Amino acid sequence: MNILAINGSPKGERSNTWRLTSAFLQGIATREESAYGRTPAVETLHVTKLDIKPCLGCFSCWSKTPGTCCLHDDMQAIIEKILWADVIIWSFPLYYFGLPGPLKNLIDRQLPMSLPFMSVEAQNGGHPSRYDMSDKRTVVISTCGFYTAKGNYSGVTDLFDRLCGKGGYTALFCGQGELFRVKELAERTDEYLSHVEKAGEEFADGGITGETRAKLDQDLFPRDVFEAMADASWGISKSGEAEDPSLVFTRQMAALYRKDAWPGHDVLLDMNYTDIDKTYRIVLGKNGSHVEEEPAEGFTTNCTTQINTPLSVWRSIAAGEIAGDEALMKHMYSVEGDFDLMMHWDEYFEAARGNAGSGNADASVNELGTGKNADEPKTNMLLLLIPWIVFWVAASIDSFWGSLLSMAICVLLPVLMCRTKATRYDQISNLGVGACSIALLTGASPILVIPASYFLFGLIWTVSCFTNVPLTAHYSKNSYNGDAALRNPIFMRTNRILTAAWGILYLVTPIWTYFIMQTDAASFVGAINSVLPALMGVFTAWFQKWYPQHIARG
Repeated sequence: MNILAINGSPKGERSNTWRLTSAFLQGIATREESAYGRTPAVETLHVTKLDIKPCLGCFSCWSKTPGTCCLHDDMQAIIEKILWADVIIWSFPLYYFGLPGPLKNLIDRQLPMSLPFMSVEAQNGGHPSRYDMSDKRTVVISTCGFYTAKGNYSGVTDLFDRLCGKGGYTALFCGQGELFRVKELAERTDEYLSHVEKAGEEFADGGITGETRAKLDQDLFPRDVFEAMADASWGISKSGEAEDPSLVFTRQMAALYRKDAWPGHDVLLDMNYTDIDKTYRIVLGKNGSHVEEEPAEGFTTNCTTQINTPLSVWRSIAAGEIAGDEALMKHMYSVEGDFDLMMHWDEYFEAARGNAGSGNADASVNELGTGKNADEPKTNMLLLLIPWIVFWVAASIDSFWGSLLSMAICVLLPVLMCRTKATRYDQISNLGVGACSIALLTGASPILVIPASYFLFGLIWTVSCFTNVPLTAHYSKNSYNGDAALRNPIFMRTNRILTAAWGILYLVTPIWTYFIMQTDAASFVGAINSVLPALMGVFTAWFQKWYPQHIARG
């Protein structure tokens, strides 16, 4: 396959549109290599580097020198490349609802490729091609600065409908094109580029599927979010005065706020940039967000949350150059006030969705913004606990029937919770409870087996502390953006401490359980041993909030 990629952007290789085109070409190359073991031959033309004079409209290429232009520049070589190519990709940004001027010159100068005679097949008039172009495929890729491509490309489609025939080319139009140069939004734009690459693979295989087309047609961000970011990016106020770069940066961050995350009261987030001695307040309200500059006498009301950070550090976090959670662990910045905002950063800020936007979302301690799929099955600690609870309560009352009931639970529970994602600890628990039940059914003494079961349960928790993911993390991650939380050092350290605490509790529980089993209270041992875990549960709920906040305060 021979491909000619024509970059019509005056920015050349720095073009936002060219990033999409490069992804599309990569997709074609991937498909060609996997299917045929070879890569396509690609010729790239950057129009700004070429000598292409405007068409004179003299029609010498039709009458005096048929097929050859009277102007001597790079155009004749370009025509030869067009004739060589099997696929022609036109890549350009939208300029005033049309093509950039240099690219329009190139298209005008294709006149030698047409014959002067009128075509009877063209409904509204036209000229037949001098060459057989029937086996060539055309792709048009373009970005624009509006929030959507819909309704803004009629001038472009009218042109290519005439050049290629209606439906005779593949178009990929993308709004919000300027976002592809913003490092802070790289995760969201990279996700879109992956869809473009997929489209390239499918194009090489015959055509872009409806599923991929639907993903390409989605706006990167809602209109209000994009337009607020775009307005802030100019760095000037509405009165025309230049704004401080730190204020521009903060306005763009505030623009990512999601109104539907409003918690019922305004959230006041103070960004205290310690290296430039400036503080801005981001007000997150019911109808949107806005940024206030700190007056000389300071804010008259207390903030909800304050982030104390060098601007350089926060910019690096926003750009994905530094992981926000690791920066917090290293005390590169600190957080005061309500830590809930940090714990649920992705719910407040749009960049974290489909994150998505690592961008500013990386500043959250939860490594937010991975686009977690709500339909994916989740872990459930009940799957781990129920077999043990049933065994401890039922077997202490009646060892025979309690053991049978426990084994029945071990068999039925995975079936009843088929939509739940099981962990290795769920499986180990089932085996452990089953082994303890069999021991009782075969005549082993409950005085020994029941304390041993607590020890076994504690051993499972304690051993997991020395693995990559401690036991509690497998279950608590559901409240902190799923598997993304497992990459967060604060989350992992918190859960490692909690897992160790629970493990120790159950390792020492067999001591008093053994003595209780020898008294008249033996049948109540399960209820007695539920008191400390209940208190431990209260401690766990408190520690999960206190410890990350303790670290955040430095």
